[in-house]
Amino acid sequence: KIEDLSLDIVHQVIRNHPASFRKIFPDRLVNNIYFDTPELTTYADNVKGIGERRKFRVRWYGAKENTQQKNNLEIKIKENELGRKEVHSFPVFELKNWKQLNKPVSRLAGNGLALNPVLMNAYHRSYYGTRDQKFRITIDSNLKYYPLHHGGQRLNYGLEDAAIIVEVKYEEEIHDERERVLPYIPFRLTKSSKYV
Repeated sequence: KIEDLSLDIVHQVIRNHPASFRKIFPDRLVNNIYFDTPELTTYADNVKGIGERRKFRVRWYGAKENTQQKNNLEIKIKENELGRKEVHSFPVFELKNWKQLNKPVSRLAGNGLALNPVLMNAYHRSYYGTRDQKFRITIDSNLKYYPLHHGGQRLNYGLEDAAIIVEVKYEEEIHDERERVLPYIPFRLTKSSKYV
């Protein structure tokens, strides 16, 4: 999480990286609704630093109201330092009916959890990758949040965050190659969860 640099400088740092990162996908707006148990178990697990945990979200791209296109239920699985993601197709829905998403999400997520929508967020994402496609970097900016747990109907983002989040992504099998990338990223490594 970067709070003291401009977005232009962050992009310039990534473009000037010795591993020759280049744009691999057009920028786009990412939207999420996060789900948690009534006791906010996934939130608590993250804050406590539990090594093995899960996070549940419905994701779609483009305008906030664009839920009639392709949507996914994503289950992010953290196993100590490594993370992976399960992606399931999710039916189209109308954003105004967000309160009714708990049943299909709980059913798709499995393991008997009763999950409820608790947070909606959106951000602008840029995509970079190395020529060999082994390493990817995403840059998230213009973060906006709206709490859903109070049950309001006006889905206008109430909180904006000026921070920039840079994530380096690679497959577990090339973990030993990360030294060709990570030492040349001059940002302090911090834990950051857009849900938390």
